Amino acid sequence: MKNINSITRWLAAGLAFVACFSAETAWAQNDQDRIQPWEENSYYWQYKGEPVLLLGGSKDDNLFQIPGLREHLEEISEAGGNYIRNTMSDRPMDGERPGSGFVEYPFKQLDNGKYDLDQWNEEYWKRFEQMLRWTSERDIIVQIEIWDRFDYSRDNWPPHPYNPRNNINYSYEESGFQPEYPEHPGANEQPFFFTTPEQRHNEIVLQYQQKFVSKLLDYALEYPNVLYCMDNETSGEEAWAVYWAEFVRQRAEQENKSVYLTEMWDDWDLTAEEHRRTLDHPERFDFVDVSQNNHQRNETHWQNFLWVRDYISDHPRPINSVKIYGADDGRHGGDNIDAVEKMWRLIFAGAASARFHRPSSGIGLSGLAKTQLRSARMLLEEFNIFEARPDTGHSLLSGREEDEAYLSYIEDEHYAVFFTGGGEVELQLPENGRRWQVRWLDISKRQWVRHQAVSQQKVSLRAPGDGPWVAFISKGMEE
Repeated sequence: MKNINSITRWLAAGLAFVACFSAETAWAQNDQDRIQPWEENSYYWQYKGEPVLLLGGSKDDNLFQIPGLREHLEEISEAGGNYIRNTMSDRPMDGERPGSGFVEYPFKQLDNGKYDLDQWNEEYWKRFEQMLRWTSERDIIVQIEIWDRFDYSRDNWPPHPYNPRNNINYSYEESGFQPEYPEHPGANEQPFFFTTPEQRHNEIVLQYQQKFVSKLLDYALEYPNVLYCMDNETSGEEAWAVYWAEFVRQRAEQENKSVYLTEMWDDWDLTAEEHRRTLDHPERFDFVDVSQNNHQRNETHWQNFLWVRDYISDHPRPINSVKIYGADDGRHGGDNIDAVEKMWRLIFAGAASARFHRPSSGIGLSGLAKTQLRSARMLLEEFNIFEARPDTGHSLLSGREEDEAYLSYIEDEHYAVFFTGGGEVELQLPENGRRWQVRWLDISKRQWVRHQAVSQQKVSLRAPGDGPWVAFISKGMEE
């Protein structure tokens, strides 16, 4: 009888071990399929085990709140996009106020018109979950921004549930809030962003912020296509960003999930001290977002990006650009032409992502944006950008004027030159006794034109016309 009991216990232990091992193996496999830095070149992302370049454009930022989201995601995907920005924002669209249009707050509104921060508005979270599901089904990567400072200042603060006059949970005296914050949020006058223990430790408000982020993670951690950014273009205190990064990571670790985090600082100069809060801490921030560099133009845009790439070279991480500014009717970053140039510069400089900002600060998913996304995918079908490197100092190009042309290349195999607006340069090729094939991509029309074979070591490249072009040079037969 003792032997039978021993055997039974041994079998039970074995079965438990197998079950545990199987669960761990399944978790590891699922985790491997998540968006994460590419194991062979961590300047780039991989998804489902394959390297991916994230490109996109969309018509709004808090995308989960828009009508017709599924159709818009289809439109993005069909244009070659695989990347969206999703602010967890409840700011109105097109002049609407929450409650009068489509935008919802996350909290339940009571019959008396006030909100209860201890109860959820299920419609808000239903939309969020749908966005995660629909993007996952289409292999679209979502970069979530948890906090957006513009939600809590100027016209957006008076009706907001966190404003004490609109909720049943705390008073102005208890929360430390004021009825209005009329200044630009960059002034950092809003106590909402000073609640954490290393700041003012406002437990009254912090508990509701924690509940909100926990609820967000209830949904987001279940999906493999999510990146996390703590804030939209913040100029707040470092302690705020550190607290929320640790909060998200700890929650993910509790559930055996991997998460990849960053912060988006507001300073337009990437070499500024503010950005060192991310750049100097690879243990805290797994990737870098340099969207504010897109306020820069021309050669400065290129040089500042490459400064970051070099600065983190000891611990390479993906460098994302989730907002490309520039639109003819916008206020930031130049016009449509500037937006197009920035996307291509980012690709050639080695960015892990590039997305056109929503109108009117960007070209969104306009016809122009779609053309650029499709043209980029045409080039990437021929050119393995994940193995390429940028010609940082333009050492292989001669006769080049400032901001005329940019080179990315795989030595002795492929060379790609982006011309911002026509032009002519000479490209130095290796001495290998080979003939080279030169092809031109008209990125304004999404078509390859003019093929030619060359054998000289220094090749003259003259764009077939004005506007943006890409020359693609690949090795041919040996002489």
